[in-house]
Amino acid sequence: MPVVRIAMNVELQIEVTDSLSEVSATSWNGLNDDGNPFLRHEFLHTLDVCGCLGDYTGWYPRYFLLWQINPDKTKELVGAAPTYIKTNSRGEFVFDWSWAEAYERHQMDYYPKLVSSIPFTPVTGRRLLSRADQPFKATVELLATAIRQYADSQEFSGAHFLFVTEDESRVLCANAPAVKAKRADRADTDEEDTDVDTNSDADAELEEINRAQPATDHLARLDCQYHWHNRDYADFDDFLARCTAKRRKTIRRERRYVSDAQLRLEQRRGSSLSVEEWAWVHEFYCSTFDRKWGNPSLTLKFFETIGRLMGDQVLIVFAYDPSDENSDWPVACSIMFIGANTLYGRFWGCRAEHHCLHFEACYYQGIEFCIANHITNFEPGAQGEHKITRGFEPTITRSAHYIRHPQFRDAIANFLLQETSHVEQRCIGLSDLLPFSHEK
Repeated sequence: MPVVRIAMNVELQIEVTDSLSEVSATSWNGLNDDGNPFLRHEFLHTLDVCGCLGDYTGWYPRYFLLWQINPDKTKELVGAAPTYIKTNSRGEFVFDWSWAEAYERHQMDYYPKLVSSIPFTPVTGRRLLSRADQPFKATVELLATAIRQYADSQEFSGAHFLFVTEDESRVLCANAPAVKAKRADRADTDEEDTDVDTNSDADAELEEINRAQPATDHLARLDCQYHWHNRDYADFDDFLARCTAKRRKTIRRERRYVSDAQLRLEQRRGSSLSVEEWAWVHEFYCSTFDRKWGNPSLTLKFFETIGRLMGDQVLIVFAYDPSDENSDWPVACSIMFIGANTLYGRFWGCRAEHHCLHFEACYYQGIEFCIANHITNFEPGAQGEHKITRGFEPTITRSAHYIRHPQFRDAIANFLLQETSHVEQRCIGLSDLLPFSHEK
């Protein structure tokens, strides 16, 4: 990467590395001022060194590091971006399978692509990090430009920034191209709806066009998650008191199914778990994949290491059944991470089915924890409209996309024009399902 001079006696330099092993945790964590646990050096580096990335999952780290070179030639980390080469779209939760299929229909490669994201983690947070004393907008633009240049130099199909903050989206998409949909009912980048010139003679023109594109013209994409917000509730009953009578009754009935079954719920910090208990946690995590689909990406070594390095930021909820023949062994487990003002629900698993236990372990225990610990927000994970009637509000999430091929960029922009309107209207409509009473 070229050296960028911003003052007579100060230089900025961007490096790209495939490991955080030579970056100190103190320097990296100094860029993360919002308390997001998934942006911590400990979390990202543990993913890398504990067998969660690479050929098995299709995530290959490329960390962009922005260094300030001081007059005495020492350097300080003032910005960074956790970025990955991807050979598939698994573990991203911003679904672009139809884009990949459109490329394939035109005998073009969508993979590899470059993704700035947290592997397997659909959580909003900074993707273009900067130290607090650095100019936010300039740093975002500088890192985004470097990432795009890298994607171009490697001839990747594009670069994607997933689950970015609203402020980042505002910068990245400030000059997004204004396009008109070719058909109002367009629902996909289907071949018959996509006027794409894939002639190889256009390669030189493509390169020239991309050089002229600013780093603020990314295509904006929206999606919807469901988040719970703490309205200074005194306790869980106070939360229920804000709900309609119908929803109070339903939630109490769901919790009663668990208590009537005499199941015992136990909240534990990760730092208190034994080696055997972490093995249980990993087994429960894997059990969900065994029952549904896909392969588990996180290894037992990952969980054990996170427990050692970040244990106080991990909340484990175990469920025990006294009538089970192995009553000392939990029948279910939920796994959450604790940020500065947000609780993040991540994984769940069980070895025995109990009515409404999933709701109790993954939602209601999390709500109780937030209330007791004065945590402002609870993000229980991606998707799941059933969360709305349990108090989780439809919330917009954002991503930003750079597509190298100009014609595909136009086609995807048209697709997003229609999709964005649909997502915004869906979020508004789903809000009508919230359980809260409108009484003042």
